[in-house]
Amino acid sequence: MPTPAQEADVAPSPVLTRFGSGNEGYATLVWRRFKRSPMGMIGLILVAMMLVISVFADFFAPMDPKQANLPFAPPDVIAFEDPDGNFSLIPYVYPVGDTGEFDLVTFQPLTGLIKDNPTPTGFFVTGHSYQLLWFIPTNIHFFGSTDGRPIQLLGTDKFGRDILSRGIIGSRISLMIALAVVTITTIVGTLVGITSGYIGGRLDSWVQRFVDFVLAFPQLPLYLALTSLIPVTAPSNVFLTFVIVVMAVLGWAQLSREVRSKTLSLARIEYVRAAIAVGATDSRIITRHILPNVLSHIIVAITLAIPSVVLLESFLGFLGFAVKPPLISWGLMLQDTGTFSVIGSYPWILSPVIFVLITVFAFNALGDGLRDAIDPY
Repeated sequence: MPTPAQEADVAPSPVLTRFGSGNEGYATLVWRRFKRSPMGMIGLILVAMMLVISVFADFFAPMDPKQANLPFAPPDVIAFEDPDGNFSLIPYVYPVGDTGEFDLVTFQPLTGLIKDNPTPTGFFVTGHSYQLLWFIPTNIHFFGSTDGRPIQLLGTDKFGRDILSRGIIGSRISLMIALAVVTITTIVGTLVGITSGYIGGRLDSWVQRFVDFVLAFPQLPLYLALTSLIPVTAPSNVFLTFVIVVMAVLGWAQLSREVRSKTLSLARIEYVRAAIAVGATDSRIITRHILPNVLSHIIVAITLAIPSVVLLESFLGFLGFAVKPPLISWGLMLQDTGTFSVIGSYPWILSPVIFVLITVFAFNALGDGLRDAIDPY
């Protein structure tokens, strides 16, 4: 047995736990817990992919979004086989059209794959010209046909324009509106909430009555009333700016109320009172002590607010109050689904709903993962 002197000479071995080293920062702790959330990681990957696709939308769009072809053409089918039926590493696009046969009961013409002259596809092919990042002229596209023939993987609309390309290009406007609105509402709501909760007194009372006034408005009728003030002949940029301002003016109050409630609890904590006792200014206390503790809630609120704005823009665009041509957005594309006869005859017109669903799912999954990762810290 070792003597007590020998035990004292032995240096204690470091204890390795599943929580890692004790000198890790806040961001490292949150990231480690966030990586354990499968849905959060899926949301993060989808959000990153959507942002990349929206920035380089012209590069990922296989067709010119303004090019008109056959109206209401059904979606083409991609198959890894050549016209002879043999397997091919290079996919071919087979259009769906009239097969020349009729149904024996209804005598309606039957549609199917036309395998006579398929369209070969490839990556990094040449197509219509565009400005990459709005200033680099090029005609290279990520995916498309190698012989210049049109491909419509999601079909075409009533004017014969490719729905997939218009959906990719429209992600710029839809996500830009969402990000702009959320940015404005976050800045205004955070400033108003922290100032009102920290100063308190009569200022807090008057500010909260104004917040109650904003929250009391029925938002949907007010959206329709305010957006209808812009004349139809107004430029698209003016109309888009007005829509962003209207959404931001009506959307900051809820975040302000949430930030105020957290500020009221943080203003009574010991380290805030100690900072006041040593003579720290109000701006320093807000920026160095209160804002960092409220920031986790703000980040989660941002990720959960973006899908709400996307849904609102899609709904207003469907009603014709969000974006006007020649701009493209998901809500504007959904205007073609206004009649049941069109949906019943051409169901692929509902394809823009897929873009909205993926966006809402991605940001909600990211927000849930961030909320679970931030809560313990």
